[in-house]
Amino acid sequence: MSSLARPAVAPEALLAVHDIEVIYDDAILAVAGVSLNVNKGAIVALLGANGAGKSTTLKAISGLVTADRARVSRGSIHFLGKDTAGVAPNQLARQGIVHVLEGRHVFSQLTVEENLRSGGFLRRLGRRELERDLERIYAWFPRLKTKRKTQAGLTSGGEQQMLAIGRALMTRPTLVLLDEPSMGLAPIIVEEIFEIVADLNRRESVSFLVAEQNINVALRHAHQGYVLDTGRIVLSGTAQELLQHGGLHEYYLGGKAGEAVPATRAE
Repeated sequence: MSSLARPAVAPEALLAVHDIEVIYDDAILAVAGVSLNVNKGAIVALLGANGAGKSTTLKAISGLVTADRARVSRGSIHFLGKDTAGVAPNQLARQGIVHVLEGRHVFSQLTVEENLRSGGFLRRLGRRELERDLERIYAWFPRLKTKRKTQAGLTSGGEQQMLAIGRALMTRPTLVLLDEPSMGLAPIIVEEIFEIVADLNRRESVSFLVAEQNINVALRHAHQGYVLDTGRIVLSGTAQELLQHGGLHEYYLGGKAGEAVPATRAE
């Protein structure tokens, strides 16, 4: 791995992923030797082209990789200093890791507000606390307040992405795993979503690990970045260092791809 600023596992590390390997169906190697850190209060960008292994890495962290008939076959993942091996995804969510999947995945037949309320169920909130948290989300996403009684499936793609993030925030997470938030959205909406993410990070110290193909928008709002290619981390550094790295775009085009993973890969 080429590293502009190789991050060590610091005492403030919220998440520490060390040398993980993920295999699907005991045959397909999707991720090989991935290591990364997310410090408390940080926004970290996980960059790479389609199929690089970004989604698999996030699912390994949240535990959802098992739903895809895959497993972490090597390495370790520590959250708040504790090994997450064998911990069920719902328990990881209770501990503070919430995963916003690629493609938004809202409950289309439920209203916007019903979707948000479903996020509060994890914490078993009382009525008054739930209402307070709803208003907090509406303050961050005023678009959602105007659509609170609308079926989620009838809202725009940008509104659905905001809803998916808002529902995740209803769990009061410590770390949000955000998978391809810009996918299929207009640039102005993407910028609005990333500005809200950055504002949440600044004001409420929510940490984010954001998997993205959009290099420029992700690194403008991130503190640290990692570049994945064929299931391996090939470059890492601060966001500013990566933005100034002349060869970054070549990784996306295959011009500086690292050694290929010795098996069929899957995202």
